[in-house]
Amino acid sequence: MISPLLQLTDSEWEDICDGCGRCCVVKLQDEDTEEIVYTNIACEFLDVETCRCMDYPNRGSIKPECVVLDRQNLDVLAQMPFTCAYRLVHENRSISRAMQNPATRSVGGRVVSEKYVHEDQIPEHIVDWITVD
Repeated sequence: MISPLLQLTDSEWEDICDGCGRCCVVKLQDEDTEEIVYTNIACEFLDVETCRCMDYPNRGSIKPECVVLDRQNLDVLAQMPFTCAYRLVHENRSISRAMQNPATRSVGGRVVSEKYVHEDQIPEHIVDWITVD
């Protein structure tokens, strides 16, 4: 299957993101089952009010674990929430009106910056309002 994402212009590619910020939260993966769970801990570079990266052009170099989606690594979409517009388009699913409204899915006001969470506390922040599938 050729992904519909590969047919987008650069401008169309960037316009798909609705800025919900769900991809910018800390994720944990079970080593045995490979299940991914989400936390309410946001990347230190995510502006938790606007849900935008504070250094978007350099996100991959300032935060090596940042998932920088591009046409060469569409396989990372499996780590994205099922509501991610990139994932929806890639899987030939429609982007409903509700999903186009980031306010209904935004992490704004629901997350804390990783700057304020000790590594040992991360499991205490697992949430179920963000899911991979």
